[in-house]
Order: sequence, then C-alpha cells, then structure tokens
Amino acid sequence: MRGGWVRFAGLLLALGAFAYGWRVTGIDLREVATNAHLIRPLVRDLVRPEVLERVPRVQEAHVPVALGAPPPPLPAARGPRVEVSSRSVRVGEAVVLRGEGFAPQRPGRVVWRDATGAPAPLAEFTTDTLGRFELAVRVPDTLGDRGAFHVTVSLPEMTWRTSETLRLVAERMVETVFLALMGTAMGVVFAVPLSFLGAKNLAHGPVGLAVYGASRTVLNVFRSVEPLILATVFAVWVGIGPFAGVLALGVHSVASLGKLYSEAIEAIDPGPIEAVEATGASRLQVVRYAVIPQIVPQFIAFTIYRWDINVRMSTVIGFVGGGGIGFLLMQYINLLLWQKAATAVWAITLVVALMDYLSAKVRERVV
Repeated sequence: MRGGWVRFAGLLLALGAFAYGWRVTGIDLREVATNAHLIRPLVRDLVRPEVLERVPRVQEAHVPVALGAPPPPLPAARGPRVEVSSRSVRVGEAVVLRGEGFAPQRPGRVVWRDATGAPAPLAEFTTDTLGRFELAVRVPDTLGDRGAFHVTVSLPEMTWRTSETLRLVAERMVETVFLALMGTAMGVVFAVPLSFLGAKNLAHGPVGLAVYGASRTVLNVFRSVEPLILATVFAVWVGIGPFAGVLALGVHSVASLGKLYSEAIEAIDPGPIEAVEATGASRLQVVRYAVIPQIVPQFIAFTIYRWDINVRMSTVIGFVGGGGIGFLLMQYINLLLWQKAATAVWAITLVVALMDYLSAKVRERVV
C-alpha cells in the first residue's frame, strides 16, 4: 500500500514539474501554426542552394607589364589579343590599350591585377563593328613590380557555371576539415601522456595517487568548458581565424580524449601486467609490453571518433570567430542571404555525413 502512495506522489511530482516547465519555457503550439507563413520564404531558399549560376559567356585576354623592371614574356596569341603601347610602365603613367579579335559591338571592361592578383577596375568600352577597341588608361597604385591589364568582353549567349558561393563554401569546408584534424592531432599529443597519469590501475603509492588525482582534475576542468567559450577566448587571444578554432578544439580534445584514453587503460586485462611485473620489469617496461598492446585499437577508434566530432563542432565555433565554414555561414545569416546560407548548410551536412560513414568504417576495422 505504501509503495502505491509513493508511486502516486512521484507521478504528481513529475506532472507538476512538467506543467511548471511548460509555463516557464512559454510553449505555445498555436504559434507554430499561426506563424507558419513567416518561415516559408526561408525554407524555400534553404532548399534552393546557390550551386550554379547563369552568366553571360565572355571573351578574355590579358597583357602583362612590368614596373621598373624588364617586361615579362607575352602570352601565346590565341583568339582575342590585347596590346599595350608600353610594357615597361610606372604608377600613374597613361598607356594605350588596343584589342582585336573580339565580338563586334559588345560591352567590355579593363581590370588591372597586381602581383597579388587583386583586381582594380580601370575602364569600360564597347567594341566596334570589327571587334576592335582602343582606349587610354592609367596604371593605378599597385603592389609588386609586375601586373597585367585584363580585358573581358561579354557575349550575348548565356552559360551555366558553378557559383562563386559554392567555390567559397568548398574552400572554407576544406579549411574546416583540416581545422578539426589539427585540433584532434593537438589533443592526441597531450592526451596520451595525461591518460597514463590519469589511469587508477597504473597509480601506485601516495605519489602515484596524487598524480592520478591531479591529472583527473585537470581533465575534468577543461572538459567542463564548452568549445564555444574556448573559441571566444582564443579569438581574443590570437585573433579571429582558424588558428583560434584549432586551439579551442585542441584544448577540449585533450580533456575528452584524456578521459576516454584513461578509461580504456583502466579497463585492460590485469593478467599481462601481473605477468610482466613478475619478471622484475620496470614500470616503463610494464607499460610498454603489457598495457600499450591492449589499448592501441581503442586509442585509434577514439581518435577517429573525436575527429568526427570536431568536424561537427568546428562548424559551430566559427560563429564566435573560430574560422572555417561556420564563420562564413554566420556572415550569410547576418546578411539574410538564405540561398548562400543554404549552400553552406548542405555542404556541412554532406561532409559530416561522409565523415561519419568513413569513421564508422575505420572503427569497425580497428576495434
């Protein structure tokens, strides 16, 4: 009878906690239906990522020049050509550009690119009935002792190409994967020695137990700090960018891997340890011949799994300045560029799914 009352009181307590939580969190299911129209434009853009773009076909040509140095060799003459009145120029000097072989009566523009490749628009023009043009431009302020005049003429035909958004997202996604890899590598380097110090079955005597307690305390403290907080700290410390993300993931990986590694060591079979100790081996020899052979598969599996986690996590720490795809995604969201944001979201989804599949296959082989 008493047990029934206890269960009934427990049920009332659970219902009361649920009702209080419902009120505190302000749950209102009616808003899900009444405000559905607000989410439709966002969903529409999210399912239409900016992967391809339709752009006019163009004709391109360029002519390299030097600033205070011997002129570089001319490119091979194929298709449209551009000539310059002088190929050894100075900043601010006026030169004449002549082009031929372009489509007739089409708009074009001239862009200067310095040694870094940075573009600087100079002029616009329209080709004549024979596909030629001639105009005077001035050499802008530039970096380095070399540069080039790039000429682009738009054609009436349109073509499809991969969007600039997709190319930028792919570049940042590669950065994200290697950001996670370097953070994981940093975690492994420091977690391995800490895991041996933090394994209770390897701690002997008062000194060993003190080292075990200190190691576990350090691992627990750093594991309790979220990577977002660590990324914020390191972004202030070393600046916004992927290096801050590597440090944040590395510090958190040290704590997480250290705990997993130490628990793997504590779960090993004590028989080989006792057998090696019976031969009079030193502590280092016991670890080398009785412990390491048993833990290598688990260490490899935990490391691969941690890399998988860090790839997922690195997309989030980018929101606080940790670099990678997350930083780019945050910019798109802040500017309400939902189709561009969708491109980043789908890239993250595909890469994370691929990483999850590959890491699972590797873990199956090594465990």
